[in-house]
Amino acid sequence: MEDSKLLLCCFITCILFLGVNGENPYRYITWKVTYGDIYPLGVKQQGILINGQFPGPQIDAVTNDNLIISVYNYLNEPFLISWNGVQQRRNSWQDGVSGTNCPIRRGKNFTYVLQVKDQIGSFFYFPSLLFHKAAGGYGGIRIWSRPKIPVPFPNPAGDHTVLAGDWYKRPHYVLRRLLDSGRNLPFPDGLLINGRGWNGYAFTVDPGRTYRFRVSNVGLTTSINFRIQGHKLKLIEVEGSHTLQNIYTSFDIHLGQSCSFLVTADQVPQDYYVVVSSRFTRRVLTTTAILHYSNSKKGVSGPVPGAPTIQIAPSILQAKSIRWNLTASGPRPNPQGSYHYGLITPSRTIMLSNSAPYINGKQRYAVNGVSYVPADTPLKLADYFKIPGVFNLGSIPTWPPSGNNAYFQTSVMAANFREYVEIVFQNWEDTVQSWHIDGYSFFVVGMDGGQWTAGSRASYNLRDTVARCTTQVYPRSWTAIYMALDNVGMWNIRSENWARQYLGQQFYLRVYSPANSWRDELPIPKNAPLCGRARGRHTRPL
Repeated sequence: MEDSKLLLCCFITCILFLGVNGENPYRYITWKVTYGDIYPLGVKQQGILINGQFPGPQIDAVTNDNLIISVYNYLNEPFLISWNGVQQRRNSWQDGVSGTNCPIRRGKNFTYVLQVKDQIGSFFYFPSLLFHKAAGGYGGIRIWSRPKIPVPFPNPAGDHTVLAGDWYKRPHYVLRRLLDSGRNLPFPDGLLINGRGWNGYAFTVDPGRTYRFRVSNVGLTTSINFRIQGHKLKLIEVEGSHTLQNIYTSFDIHLGQSCSFLVTADQVPQDYYVVVSSRFTRRVLTTTAILHYSNSKKGVSGPVPGAPTIQIAPSILQAKSIRWNLTASGPRPNPQGSYHYGLITPSRTIMLSNSAPYINGKQRYAVNGVSYVPADTPLKLADYFKIPGVFNLGSIPTWPPSGNNAYFQTSVMAANFREYVEIVFQNWEDTVQSWHIDGYSFFVVGMDGGQWTAGSRASYNLRDTVARCTTQVYPRSWTAIYMALDNVGMWNIRSENWARQYLGQQFYLRVYSPANSWRDELPIPKNAPLCGRARGRHTRPL
């Protein structure tokens, strides 16, 4: 009788698991991570290659696909990959940051098992440890709509990924030592487009046809502006949200952000500049690629088209012009606007204020006066195994304290499953901030200058603001978001400025459900490496 009950339980468990993942395709990917020589700015550097490529291979998936990605680490130090914008529904075990995963040790491999559940859009992956991002190891992610789900534009003739951002000639380990010594990074040496410098990359188009350009800012320290000489940019998607199709001549893309444009090859057949320049920097960096008409007999000519440089106001107006397409389908057939985010009252308000303190004579960065220090054990493992002394819930306040004092802490904020929260990012510094939240897409309901107050809610867009996973906060300004905490797990909230993130401008949000059910969160992966104080324990038998 007991054996029969056990078999029945196992059968039901298998059915539940297959009901979630079984009917969706599996895509198997193998990556070998190595060092290799690269020449992005014309000088030889040691880069991080994936399958010999810089940038790494493109990931293509369809909504709800299961991705089985085996990563072999042939570097001389530990390594992890994270997935910027992939929500890892019920599965922070696969998030690939130091708070959720043990590093892949040198000479070892780890297989990520993740699902792009209920997602579409443009994202990217990147190495999350030891400032490896400054050496490459990143690549694009395209999540396509399922064939029967309509998209609000005709199928483009082609689809181009643009991975752009600032770059340093110094090796990543030299930059890391600078930060560890308490100094700031120098100004970047240049900008890259798909791993190449000036006119080093070409996008080929046929005259009269329309193409999709998916642009991500994969840089370390600077916002960028994107434009194509003589061509209009029709915005169609921002980090998985279909947008109203506004037309722009140039577009600001902040650290960690991704978006898609339709570009029609409607000019005289020749070559044109694809331009990326730094934004909000006194010294403006610029680089170009080439938009090559397939029947072109003339190379690029004329001056590189200009764009805003340090001006804040045009960027704010542009950001506020990005609106949700309420009638378009998202990853599901129902319209995006059927979710009325503005009619839900948040249960509480969290304010997060960034700062740049010196602690023990060294430059650090902090959130609400707390500068994050990694634990010796991934927080997710410590939470699962109930290992004491790794972190404490509530170790970061939910509101900025008075005064300018800052301290070190492995900071974890507590939250409950199915809460609906308002988060205000308050920036009193003179630089643009870029904030990312793993595991979630949130609604950017408002942004403005000065101090946020309760009266600021009168300016919120509660009807058709865009949902995304990374938002900017302008100097001496605030940005407010609404977010439904519908994804149980341990989630990283961080600055996308990689020096600030490395030196403490991050923390973890533990979204907790007492149900202890696979309905709310998937079980610990059987192949999860166990390190730190979790070493010697066991994952699970099945």
